[in-house]
Amino acid sequence: MRVAEVVGRVLYGHGARHVFGVVGSGNFHVTNALVAAGARFVAAAHEGGAASMADGYARTSGTVGLLSVHQGPGVTNALTGLTEAAKSRTPMVVLAPEATAPLSNFFIDLPALAAAVGADFHRVRATHAADDAGAAYRAAARGATVVLGLPLEVQRSVTEPWSGPVPAVAPTPGAAPAVEPLLAALQAARRPVFIAGRGARAAREPLIRLADACGALLAVSAAAKGLFAGNPWNIDVAGGFATPLAAELIGAADLVVAWGSTLNMWTTRHGELIPPSAVVVQVDHDPAAFGVNRPVDLTVAGEVTAVAEAVLGRLGVDPPGPVGAVTGGWRTPELAQRIREHGRWRTVPYRDEGAPARPGALATIDPRTLSAALDDLLPPDRTMVVDSGNFMGYPSMWLDVPDVAGFCFTQAFQSIGLGLASALGAAVARPDRLTVAAVGDGGFVMSATELVTAVRLALPLLVVIYDDAAYGAEVHHFGPDGHPLETVTFPETDLAAIASGYGCDGLTVRTVDDLGPVRRWLAGPRTRPLVIDAKVCAERGSWWLEEAFRGH
Repeated sequence: MRVAEVVGRVLYGHGARHVFGVVGSGNFHVTNALVAAGARFVAAAHEGGAASMADGYARTSGTVGLLSVHQGPGVTNALTGLTEAAKSRTPMVVLAPEATAPLSNFFIDLPALAAAVGADFHRVRATHAADDAGAAYRAAARGATVVLGLPLEVQRSVTEPWSGPVPAVAPTPGAAPAVEPLLAALQAARRPVFIAGRGARAAREPLIRLADACGALLAVSAAAKGLFAGNPWNIDVAGGFATPLAAELIGAADLVVAWGSTLNMWTTRHGELIPPSAVVVQVDHDPAAFGVNRPVDLTVAGEVTAVAEAVLGRLGVDPPGPVGAVTGGWRTPELAQRIREHGRWRTVPYRDEGAPARPGALATIDPRTLSAALDDLLPPDRTMVVDSGNFMGYPSMWLDVPDVAGFCFTQAFQSIGLGLASALGAAVARPDRLTVAAVGDGGFVMSATELVTAVRLALPLLVVIYDDAAYGAEVHHFGPDGHPLETVTFPETDLAAIASGYGCDGLTVRTVDDLGPVRRWLAGPRTRPLVIDAKVCAERGSWWLEEAFRGH
């Protein structure tokens, strides 16, 4: 049996059921081995799109994503999506064929490339192919993005046949987390707030039980939106996206516990959100994350779930009591009512800045009005995938999600153009839900070729383009200082027609009344993606970027 076939069988045996990619000579046999074993191959239009698909699939499914690319340019084409995955700690394996001869035109230094973007690197050896492939998959399952080097000559070599079984891997017992200082801080606090980040996405239940036990309010970083959906003490996203009520409450906290969150500038509004008098605790499995973005008063090393369970055990509240109980402190019926009435952006008044049609100018729609109308139209069982850009807070904050798996935020690398393909991966992972890709016009144009893949997959997909005919972040960054903006503004383009050319249904929206066809599309079989080109008003920038640009 050739090594390429062994690698495919091993990865399938470990649980790989979908593989995204573009096939060339270097990954032809390993990809076909996966398919022969039973995996589904999703062919992308471009390796960059394939990388984002694998990323979106892994985030939404909670399993390892698999990316298969050609040697050399196949790897480099995927690099931006790979970097986003690595910075997001997405569990993913990249099947990266290697031309090992330094004079080969396909040669690149794969270990150095992986290290440069924060990914792990493993290499398959002819004599240990099954072990090496299995080790790479298990490393990804633990939360790493892994580049798996597949030297071309090794892939062709013959080795012992492999058909399993997959060796059982016992969890490595870790030291019991030292939670006494955290326990003392929780017992002393009168106004505690939990902020859960990406590293806490699997810890909803223990964190809710612990919050109930100590009277804490529940907040999240943007990457963990939906984690506490439905809980009466959920104040939603902290930081630049925070509602006025959430900002007020976090600003009044005397204890802030960051669970799997590094409290970066976005989550803390450049440090201004958390009061200087508050005790700040950081819980993370990786000690290297402690204090990387701001000073903290107390650190606890350990997996978030294990730490929360250990504190619960010390408090003596296991098994849990009624979820959401009012336990004194600042968890009062009056505060619960305020959260119900003012805890969502939908309840915060604003002045609609959409412009009606007038001579020489077509109508534009306020992105808040657009997002609220879509939230009312779309089924609640949805997956939201949000690209980067000036627009990103509108869909993130005005469109609700049912749970943490329903929100995919492609922001770790802050690259535009990753959202559409990430949404395709999410749709493959959860075909039972409507997947909504929210993108800017710049990011859409960068990634529009993957509409070919969207049509081919025939999955329920709605693409909403917040179209301001510009790179909006740059317009609002440099425009107030009088800089010329011709390099970042563009003539109005019929993006709905472009989508129709790819085989999608296309719709231009300038007012809420233009959304009528969306209802009909939702009621139909939804076998073709619908792309909405929403012409949004662009007179001023989003408030979260205005905050971010201060001092830059």
